[in-house]
Amino acid sequence: MGNTENLRSSEAVNKIKELIEKANISLFTTKLSSAPFSTRPMSTLKVDENGIIWFFSKVYSNKNMDIKQDDRVQLFYLHSALSEYLSLYGRAEIVTDRRMIDELWNPLAKVWFDGKEDPTLTILKITPEDGHYWDTKHSKMVQLLKLAIGAIIGKPLDDGLEGNIRI
Repeated sequence: MGNTENLRSSEAVNKIKELIEKANISLFTTKLSSAPFSTRPMSTLKVDENGIIWFFSKVYSNKNMDIKQDDRVQLFYLHSALSEYLSLYGRAEIVTDRRMIDELWNPLAKVWFDGKEDPTLTILKITPEDGHYWDTKHSKMVQLLKLAIGAIIGKPLDDGLEGNIRI
């Protein structure tokens, strides 16, 4: 089995930033109190120094409606080339601060919005409460080689890292 390293405070924020920077796309999940959950891919705009995660969203989108009913969300990230995974649970808030929209705006958002003045543009502010990460730091080829050697010698050669995250 891999090594466990639970992270808190600034270490947790640094790990969140590191993993999200590589993965960027989240499976953003709402309606956590009833199955099936509502999940959709979302592009992460930023992770700030407090570990808060920011997304753009349309004011009348299903996710915004879900958040108005229940602000609990789950975010799932994966960087498959390095087998790095992150699952975060937290609270969502719908923000309409124009200064923040200006700060987070990027030209790719024009695919979904008519510019940063679009009246349907909102920001989702996700404040993580806890989560779990898996971080192998090796490519799939190295992982396969380690699995094969482990099978030959009869014990795993896993030097991956995993742990709980609390901010």
